[in-house]
Amino acid sequence: MKTALSHIQVLDLSRILAGPWAGQMLADFGANVIKVERPGSGDDTRGWGPPFVKDAAGNPTDAAYFHSANRGKQSIAVDITSPEGQALIHRLAANVDVVLENYKVGGLKKYNLDYDSLKAINPKLIYCSITGFGQDGPYSKRAGYDFMIQAMGGLMSVTGEPDGQPMKVGVALADVMTGLYASNAIQAALLHRTETGVGQHIDLALLDVQVATLANQAMNYLVGGEPPQRLGNAHPNIVPYEAFATADSHVILAIGNDSQFAKFCTLAGAPGLATDPDFLTNSQRVNNRHTLIPIVRKLMQQHDTQWWLENLAEQGVPSGPINTLDQVFENEQILHREMQVQLDHPAAGKVPSVANPVKFSETPIQYGQASPQLGQHTQKVLNEVLGMDDGEIDRLRSEKVIG
Repeated sequence: MKTALSHIQVLDLSRILAGPWAGQMLADFGANVIKVERPGSGDDTRGWGPPFVKDAAGNPTDAAYFHSANRGKQSIAVDITSPEGQALIHRLAANVDVVLENYKVGGLKKYNLDYDSLKAINPKLIYCSITGFGQDGPYSKRAGYDFMIQAMGGLMSVTGEPDGQPMKVGVALADVMTGLYASNAIQAALLHRTETGVGQHIDLALLDVQVATLANQAMNYLVGGEPPQRLGNAHPNIVPYEAFATADSHVILAIGNDSQFAKFCTLAGAPGLATDPDFLTNSQRVNNRHTLIPIVRKLMQQHDTQWWLENLAEQGVPSGPINTLDQVFENEQILHREMQVQLDHPAAGKVPSVANPVKFSETPIQYGQASPQLGQHTQKVLNEVLGMDDGEIDRLRSEKVIG
């Protein structure tokens, strides 16, 4: 069955998470993604464990972290610091549609693998650069990592308890969102090339993406003029919309309109709250949150979590449990949506993976394999894409140009 990007060839020079995440998204959509790695060591995240995926004998192979962003790719091990290694990448670049990289600004120029060098070889090339701060500006030469970007880009200022320290999000969200933006941008550039025949350079910065994804919090500041503060689990624009203790644990109550609030009040045995002038509309509830929230907290402790979940759902009031990851992957809806898949791996047999959430009706995602072993496809790619014979490949391997 044909996949959405089955005709697209991608050369993935990126490392760590943001770039590989974009490459994995393209691979999920059917692109042939060739991941270029250092001979001997490969992508740093292969060693970012425990936990590690284990082979059939129980020995550790690559870290789970690596497998989170590299499924469906082919791995070739090429020393890009050597002239012959650079020549190989030049030949590959002439045959692909997209190059994806996340080196520091100017980091690939010394290897003649920058945009201008590869554009001269392939004018139709889509070349996507991911950096911490972008290709220009006073910070452009700095290295950027997710944690510091969450801090510099404002996310940590609105995350955490009001009286606690600023907190990062529990996943590398700036990296992940940048990878998703990169995947979208590459596909838009491919559409433009289809219409015009012209390639282009995509400049993506983690800091830019972090600012862009502040969403309503950024607009609250731009319109209201006051920097948003940390509210713990509360919402700056909707009340009540946070976690509440029940008689035995916690429930997320996510009331989004006045009708839902009235239904909640009736269920909680306090229908008069919904007609109280201080709480009649969401705007009034936001302005009077410090009065309302203690009342709601007391009401929520009347019953256990299961009672609330069942009865709130019956009344159409949005709510949910706070699940641990074992509960997430045992959840009946997650199971029904097949959000965990098992992928083939030459050493481990099968590797679990989190499925892509996109459900195409005409070009469904086909998971070919788990993340590759280092250099697993070097011979295959050089044979098939560049037409090199085995003798030449053996020579390059003996000279440590490839692994």
